[in-house]
Amino acid sequence: MPTITTADGTDIYYNDLGPKDAQPIMFHHGWPLSGDDWDAQMMFFCLQGFRVIAHDRRGHGRSGQTDHGNEMDTYAADVAALTDHLDLKNAVHIGHSTGGGEVAHYVARARPGRVAKAVLIGAVPPIMVKSEANPGGLPIEVFDGFRAALAANRAQFYIDVPSGPFYGFNRPGATVIQGAIDNWWRQGMMGGIKAHYDCIKAFSETDFTEDLKTIDVPVLLMHGEDDQIVPIDDSARIGITLLKHGTLKTYPGLPHGMCTTHADVINPDLLAFITG
Repeated sequence: MPTITTADGTDIYYNDLGPKDAQPIMFHHGWPLSGDDWDAQMMFFCLQGFRVIAHDRRGHGRSGQTDHGNEMDTYAADVAALTDHLDLKNAVHIGHSTGGGEVAHYVARARPGRVAKAVLIGAVPPIMVKSEANPGGLPIEVFDGFRAALAANRAQFYIDVPSGPFYGFNRPGATVIQGAIDNWWRQGMMGGIKAHYDCIKAFSETDFTEDLKTIDVPVLLMHGEDDQIVPIDDSARIGITLLKHGTLKTYPGLPHGMCTTHADVINPDLLAFITG
């Protein structure tokens, strides 16, 4: 398996497909998944002639199951180490959910020439948790509930989330894709429970406001209007006001996991932004 070893000794797994001299697209997955969550996008863009890379965040998938470094500063440092190792230049970084936070945190700090564009899909920035400064956020009790469910019975929790709100399968008339549920469970159970527990704090309490303000490259925000995991009004609709070169595209009725359920819609829009 292709891996790099970071400065603190953590192995980071990655998948690198397509011509090595083509423009690179790097995909950043959500919690608690792995790079495999991008299969539909990896194949689409590989067949379009791009170089496509998807890594497993530390503590997730096939990467090291760390009990440390499970926060955004280290996640972004891991990405920087991987992009340096692969010498990615003029890359497009695409992040979903937690991965969108990771993209914002990395791109805001990336060396000149490394990043051409960024895409945040159903992403957590600017900040998820409710506070006086963010009154529209989700109460901390929601995330405490995530932690309690994970610690009590992670295997069941990782069935309940994709069976319900993640893909919108709890909506009346929804077409349930059992394979997507099973694959979500498979990816989640590959990772480490401590890393996944810690990551809940990372995706819910990290404030990405300054990251969004700092980013100088074009950024596309894509968000389902029926996202039950990262509600659009406290994420993309605020995030677009903070970006220097941002574009917001919303999708009526689409869920948090729309890259899987509606890849036929999302992939062409990604391609148009990347090549535009």
